[in-house]
Amino acid sequence: QVQLVESGGGLVQAGGSLRLSCAASGRSIGASAMGWFRQAPGKEREFVGALNWSGGRLTYADSVKGRFTVSRDNAKNTVLLQMNSLKPEDTAVYYCAAPLGAVVVGDPKEPKKYYYWGQGTQVTVSP
Repeated sequence: QVQLVESGGGLVQAGGSLRLSCAASGRSIGASAMGWFRQAPGKEREFVGALNWSGGRLTYADSVKGRFTVSRDNAKNTVLLQMNSLKPEDTAVYYCAAPLGAVVVGDPKEPKKYYYWGQGTQVTVSP
């Protein structure tokens, strides 16, 4: 059974930075595609960023491109989301996710392509 646990959320002023972590158990992060999503109140869950199983391909939502970076720490079996130049519209609960297998078949931006989800961590950006 794969379990994902996010941490690192909090309250930050606009322009600040946060780094989210997603610790995985039951799967080696080094050989798995992983994704980050977020959900603001009253809105649908939206894609933030993803890396493919080899880590060689990164995909980002246009809204975070150039500000957010997805990476992984294989030694700690953790996926990271570095968020810089945060804006109030980045306020949401952030989730990490993993597909049922090692790879995402199809569009990695689609939430339905992921099977395992963490519990989420709240990020609040004040003006």
